[in-house]
Amino acid sequence: MKLRLARHALGDAVVVAVAGELDLFTAPFLRDEVRDAIKQDSARLVLDLQQLSFMDSSGLSVLIEAWRLATGEGGGVSLAAPQAPVARILRTTGLDRRIKVYSDVDSAVGGI
Repeated sequence: MKLRLARHALGDAVVVAVAGELDLFTAPFLRDEVRDAIKQDSARLVLDLQQLSFMDSSGLSVLIEAWRLATGEGGGVSLAAPQAPVARILRTTGLDRRIKVYSDVDSAVGGI
């Protein structure tokens, strides 16, 4: 399965929905989308992970870079609705202590 990305505004935040698999080959696409979203739309970024079925260390790297870029611009990043395998990776690496994880997009927008 390939990576699918969709971006839309929600209030004063930008939501990037990530679906499929986030790995070494697909991470650059998300990296570019996140950079564009933060620079063009809002430094308040929500990554909707509800349809993301797999993420490796390349994906974690993109999340960290997104957090650094957004906070550097005065915003922040929240993660919404990760599936169990992705949530486990976030917990295991401790990234969920740096980037807040919420059960849905609306909560994630409010938590930035």
